Amino acid sequence: MHTGELAAVRVEWRIVDRIFFALGSISGLLAVAAGAFGAHALRARLDPADLEVWKTGAHYQLVHALALVATAWAAQRFPGGPWQAAGWCFAIGTLFFSGSLYGLSALGWRFLGPITPLGGLLFMAGWGLLAMAAIKGV
Repeated sequence: MHTGELAAVRVEWRIVDRIFFALGSISGLLAVAAGAFGAHALRARLDPADLEVWKTGAHYQLVHALALVATAWAAQRFPGGPWQAAGWCFAIGTLFFSGSLYGLSALGWRFLGPITPLGGLLFMAGWGLLAMAAIKGV
């Protein structure tokens, strides 16, 4: 690669790093808000099983918000490799997994049930990509 091409790759990665860091930070903020909303506003409105589903969505959202922030840090420190794919898996997985659990529990939208496992698969793929990147050293 020429110097100009390397600079373009670094700029692209810096943009993606910032996107993942921002998405992780916003997702973390929303996860804390969702947890508080569930504990205070929904406690009296949802049955215990639905409230537990809500809590699971908030918990996984918070965990994967941190995973996105860590992915942004790792991608900046170790450019190249599957970091970018891992970050998108975490971001889309959060939308599918936690988003579907919120809709199932609070709104009764049962049609979202099949989406939840897809989010879980994306989470697992993201963690697997991170492991692969760390093992390969890229």
